[in-house]
Amino acid sequence: MIIISKILFFLSHHGFYAVIIFILFFGIIAYLTKKAWWLILILPFSIVNGIGGQFTNAWFLNQYGVESTAIITSDIETNSTLNDQYIHDYEAIVKKQDGKYVDTYFSTTSAAIYPIENAIRIPRTEQEFPVKYIPGYEKNIVILYYQSKEGKQLQEYEKIRPINTAKIKYETDPTNKDFIREYLNALEDYLKTYDNQEYRNKAEQLKKELNAKK
Repeated sequence: MIIISKILFFLSHHGFYAVIIFILFFGIIAYLTKKAWWLILILPFSIVNGIGGQFTNAWFLNQYGVESTAIITSDIETNSTLNDQYIHDYEAIVKKQDGKYVDTYFSTTSAAIYPIENAIRIPRTEQEFPVKYIPGYEKNIVILYYQSKEGKQLQEYEKIRPINTAKIKYETDPTNKDFIREYLNALEDYLKTYDNQEYRNKAEQLKKELNAKK
């Protein structure tokens, strides 16, 4: 597992050198076997690693790693951009199983984050956050963003947002059954995960209003 973790760390954090290794690897195979078609594999392997290297690393670490915590100690904005956003270089310390810490690093484009999604969410500097790693190579970590304080706040906000939208519609036209139902559904969806007495009271009120209009 340690060897696999080291390989995935290298491939996901050093894309340029990974391409050189692919060129050398498949070039040697092509030379030894006298079959030039091996060279064709250089491009797809390079593309797959460039696009999905960090996702493969994230899946592997979440599947086989152990939980711990880490703290970002440095956040430097670079001149490079990704989707019109500046890429950041990070330094962090990771807590090992013996309680000691080890240094690591990653960037916006190489960070392994779980769950895997089309978003790059990095915790704030100096705040402890949950991670997973393979014992023996703690340098390679996957950030468990939604288990962090920021991640939990974001998840709750995403549940509150449709409530606020539905509330505006309802207060604009409180007689509209569709608006009442939308508001009620948003509240009930939130209450499946979180407890809020004010929202519970409002949901009961909306149920009564909806029943009265049947």
